[in-house]
Amino acid sequence: MEISSDPPAKAAASLRWAILRHVFLRRPSSSNLDDDQSQNCIKRISRKTTQGFNLIPSQLQHSAPLSKSNHSSGSRDASVCYTLPIPSSPKLFLTQRVDNCANLNDFEISNKYDIDNTGLVCHWPSEDVLAYFCLSHEGMFRSKRVIELGSGYGLAGLVIAAATEATEVVISDGNPQVVDYIQHNIEANSEAFGGTTVKPLILHWNQEEPSNISGSFDVVIASDCTFFEEFHKSLARTVKSLLTKAGPSEAVFFSPRRGNSLDKFLEEIKESGMHYSITENYETQVWRHHQRFVNGDDSWPNYEEDHCYPLLVRITH
Repeated sequence: MEISSDPPAKAAASLRWAILRHVFLRRPSSSNLDDDQSQNCIKRISRKTTQGFNLIPSQLQHSAPLSKSNHSSGSRDASVCYTLPIPSSPKLFLTQRVDNCANLNDFEISNKYDIDNTGLVCHWPSEDVLAYFCLSHEGMFRSKRVIELGSGYGLAGLVIAAATEATEVVISDGNPQVVDYIQHNIEANSEAFGGTTVKPLILHWNQEEPSNISGSFDVVIASDCTFFEEFHKSLARTVKSLLTKAGPSEAVFFSPRRGNSLDKFLEEIKESGMHYSITENYETQVWRHHQRFVNGDDSWPNYEEDHCYPLLVRITH
């Protein structure tokens, strides 16, 4: 799906979550379904599944007890073990949702907080690429304060905390459900962080500028956060407010083009007075995978460069 100025494409992409929120939250008429049938229908919404670059080996461990955040919705959790591909690397254990369907409660929360629930849907390929890039460039995070935006389950932030000797890592998302998982995953991996301070944070890009953390970070990271055009201006504003002006600082984004969605976000970056660069071939291993998929590797059916391949965007004041 792509966001572009073309109306059909925009309807297929940027309005996807609005459709799910407003249509599926309506209770079907009792003349068509009885109450039990209605509840079963509305709660069984298909979820996006995805392949990925598989740069950081992972293995499903076991189903975990229901957390407080998903107990009422009946969602199932599982522990996934990520083995970092570096010498003497720690293993990271992330609790993630493993449902094959979304739950009504997800969309109620989306409406309440004016957010999407993509962080709960799956582990997105761009997050895998971001985490791998951070491992390969650990020097850029050493002794730095780092914040991840729209982090989902928090893999990239946890990788930085475990492998780069960052001073502090804040892992944020606007969805309180997602931040519950981040909190759990930080606690589960605390022994891997050494002297790095790691914190979860609920951060909605549309909220007033968070004065207590403004200008606090040397590096801002994010993956696939430019999908929704309506958040572009607030995301650019958030990035600018978080970066410290006391010394060198930058934001590192990984995002597919998705039609003209990325370009529109970068227009907002430029209008905010910041500068950016785009790199297509930024990591040999990632590029090798990308070329395989472009040439029809069956391990990722229907791979589309515009939708699937994340570009490296670096943003500075």
